[in-house]
Amino acid sequence: MNKDYIQPNNWSIIEEGFDAENVKASESLFSIGNGAMGQRANFEEQYSGPTFQGSYIAGVYYPDKTRVGWWKNGYPEYFAKVLNAPNWIGINVLINDEQFDLFACKKVQNFRRELNMKEGWLSRSFTATLQNNIEIQVQTKRFLSLNLNEVGVIHYQISPINSDAIITFQPYLDAAITNEATNWNDKFWDTLHVSHENHQAFIQAKTMKTDFYICAFMESKVFINNKYVLIEPNIEADANYASFSYQYNVKQGETYTIHKFGGYTVDRNYDKSELVSAAKTVLKKATELGFNAMLEQQKTAWENIWKTSDITITGDVKAQQGIRFNIFQLNQTYLGKDARLNIGPKGFTGEKYGGGTYWDTEAFCIPFYMVTQDQNVARNLLEYRYKHLEKAIENAKKLGFKNGAALYPMVTMNGEECHNEWEITFEEIHRNGAIAFAIYNYHRYTGDYSYIIEKGLEVLIAIARFWQQRATFSTTKNKYVILGVTGPNEYENNVNNNFYTNYIAKWCIDYTVENINRIKAEFDSDYTRIMYKAKLSNSEIEKWKDVANNMYFPYSEEHKVYLQQDGFLDKELITVDNLDKSQRPINQKWSWDRILRSPYIKQADVLQGFYFFEDHFTQEELERHFDFYEPFTVHESSLSPCVHSVQAAKLGRMEQAYQFYLQTSRLDLDDYNHEVEEGLHITSMAGTWMSIVEGFGGMRIKNDKLSFNPQIPKQWEAYSFKINFRNQILKVNVYQNETTFELEGKHDLEILVNKKKVTISPNSLVKV
Repeated sequence: MNKDYIQPNNWSIIEEGFDAENVKASESLFSIGNGAMGQRANFEEQYSGPTFQGSYIAGVYYPDKTRVGWWKNGYPEYFAKVLNAPNWIGINVLINDEQFDLFACKKVQNFRRELNMKEGWLSRSFTATLQNNIEIQVQTKRFLSLNLNEVGVIHYQISPINSDAIITFQPYLDAAITNEATNWNDKFWDTLHVSHENHQAFIQAKTMKTDFYICAFMESKVFINNKYVLIEPNIEADANYASFSYQYNVKQGETYTIHKFGGYTVDRNYDKSELVSAAKTVLKKATELGFNAMLEQQKTAWENIWKTSDITITGDVKAQQGIRFNIFQLNQTYLGKDARLNIGPKGFTGEKYGGGTYWDTEAFCIPFYMVTQDQNVARNLLEYRYKHLEKAIENAKKLGFKNGAALYPMVTMNGEECHNEWEITFEEIHRNGAIAFAIYNYHRYTGDYSYIIEKGLEVLIAIARFWQQRATFSTTKNKYVILGVTGPNEYENNVNNNFYTNYIAKWCIDYTVENINRIKAEFDSDYTRIMYKAKLSNSEIEKWKDVANNMYFPYSEEHKVYLQQDGFLDKELITVDNLDKSQRPINQKWSWDRILRSPYIKQADVLQGFYFFEDHFTQEELERHFDFYEPFTVHESSLSPCVHSVQAAKLGRMEQAYQFYLQTSRLDLDDYNHEVEEGLHITSMAGTWMSIVEGFGGMRIKNDKLSFNPQIPKQWEAYSFKINFRNQILKVNVYQNETTFELEGKHDLEILVNKKKVTISPNSLVKV
């Protein structure tokens, strides 16, 4: 049963009524972030019920030692964890000396929580009756500043309703925190120093092993009826904790408010000896501005983000809420300001999957950032992998590959493989292909060839080397085969000749050779530089071409489809429709052995190849493969519905495309996979954007031009989106009976609409 307590709303995520059963799920759904840090929606005050505390700092991780009873050459030495950072949001609240705790209250009424996505803030309001029978009205609002991205700000206001009350605010910092997902209750932080002066407190800490140095900081101000009052606090501090106590005798009906400013400075940006002084500097900026001015800045910053990234849907509030929620969370996770950072699958909302970088970034996220933001953001994501090229070569070398062959890690924090599942680490090698495809996709969309010349070709050469060495010549088939792999469908392990893997391997080699030839012809000095640096010879290139030209692809003449892998037809081919619903999801109901023997597909596999390389196949081939594989697909990966939505739309199956869209857009809001309390599916959220822009809008690049094949679900009156294409903004409005285009730019733009050329002039409306 999916969750359905989130109220439909165009611009906000709203929860009405307090239910302790939903607290952990809401902590995920109402998470906030600013690209540099993030925060689950934990209550500021003490909460004794089930909760998942989570504060996270971008780029800070811990290499948890992989503990196994056996070892294999090349096996990752650690499983990286995104760390729960020292808690800066905490505010203990005492009402006549009783600890305020929603879980312990006699009554909670009119509870309302709102995440305003348009303006980038989180609020709560409610009345509560404590055990001492005092009734209070509470209003809170907080955000993580986009302008000062080291700072979060909290407005916390209490008004006693039925009597006067002595109210105490105790803002605190706490470094004695643990991770939700830990082995043996390990601790990951060393607290170095706790200090305080005036109304400021600082905790300096570092991670064990990785030695990331941070300073958590806070400063608070209190107000009566919105007028500042100076209260000298009582101070408590120990080795991991600092707390200030602000007490006031509040009259019935008065409001007592605290503004707390807090956050982190990190040694990624400062010398570790300067973290406290840097914290003081940012606190000075924040407190001088104050809560209200910072909130106005926040609204403006989000307004600017929405100008290019918003998608509007008329006539379907749940669909509108879903897409905006996804776009909002993507922008909270990564803003492209720091090329040293990347996009973890849970972002700042949880710790599952270790929080590192996966192939999701290249396959799903880059298109979103490429189209909605400046192209430099996407370029930064590509450069992230270039900076890890030497590590990727090292990773391959550990497995026996030579001569500069690179295997990019399945999961990484710093370029090193840190995923501790054998079948993922060693077999799911198709991730190399996604990294190469992202380079191609970036050039195809932006027209910027400079990246390939300067950096990209080096990556492509290393990947081509890997594929050539990884392939084996089969004398039986007289073809090259790729053995012992896991494709995108992780419900199959250690298979031979996964179609997608073999196909993308061939494509990578062909694409690399194509670019070598182009640079040789057009950029002679760069060609000489790259060939010398890579120590690449023509004879080696010929070996690559031999592999690519003679790659084996499993195929069924009976079904006229490429097979997911050798032996797929040997399975008992029972479709999902004939699978008892009590057995779903199979990853929670079945043994791994049973899953591996079944025909069920976790996510697009063969169809992932058809998504990437759509132009290589006919519409009839796509239809045949879609009709064969989708009935066996359980969509138990968050990355699955979006690819199928795009392909269903291409086939003109709009009702099916719409249902897949709803599943991907509301995956977390409705908790389709029954796991939202663990965090959100951030990287798959980019797939929601793909479903509309590439699926319903039919956006493609054809012959260096933007191309559209617009369609609209019958459930919608209209939808619109913007495309940032080569420094011009194109707005696309799709209605039931027509499509219009508007151009913000300086030059005419020629596009294709339903395969016909259409010229759009700046500041004009063109109807099609």
